[in-house]
Amino acid sequence: MFYWVVKAIIWPILRFVFRPWAEGLENVPKEGPVILAGNHLSFADHFFGAGFLPRKVISLGKAEYFTGRGLKGMVSRAFFSGVGTVPIDRSGGKASEAALRTGLRILRENQVLGIYPEGTRSPDGRLYKGKTGVARLALESRAPVIPWAMVNTFEMMPPGRPLPKFGIRPGVRYGKPLDFSRYYGMENDRLVLRAVTDEIMYALMELSDQEYVDKYAAAAKTETTGAARENS
Repeated sequence: MFYWVVKAIIWPILRFVFRPWAEGLENVPKEGPVILAGNHLSFADHFFGAGFLPRKVISLGKAEYFTGRGLKGMVSRAFFSGVGTVPIDRSGGKASEAALRTGLRILRENQVLGIYPEGTRSPDGRLYKGKTGVARLALESRAPVIPWAMVNTFEMMPPGRPLPKFGIRPGVRYGKPLDFSRYYGMENDRLVLRAVTDEIMYALMELSDQEYVDKYAAAAKTETTGAARENS
């Protein structure tokens, strides 16, 4: 209920101020489990990507968003709950398996799960290598995968910028459902998981017109930080 209250307040404001656009809305199923697999350019992605849809979009967010103390922590918990975020531990190992189980539970409840295979926001606006968790979700749940490509959100509000730039129209393109039925029952095969993930990332590259980089975004961020320290 809180999700719809927040959306009813925020979405009309965003539409009036930024005039976002969307393509391919007809590709998103009206019912049943759905995986929205998107590129991740900005903190604003979830607002504009989910805003056009008549269904609630649930995303998995780091647990730290929900564990803060005081007024700031309370505001953070309320905000992320209001935009449909479910807390998960992203420390790896058993935590990653728990996150996968959470995603599968959401899909078993016939809901829409929004996920960013890159694992973090792009540091430079390019599309980075996807992690294979999205492939496991797709094969274990057998839910349709819809590529969910954000456009112009990096230019509008890149990582590190606290407020969006005005005059830039963000957009979202929803691609046609990807069919991975040929791989059902092979969710423990690493080569299959990589092939499925790469197919999803290729669809996102075509939809977004981004340059693709064959490395993980987190590694690229680490390299950039290290280079900056050496030059300082």
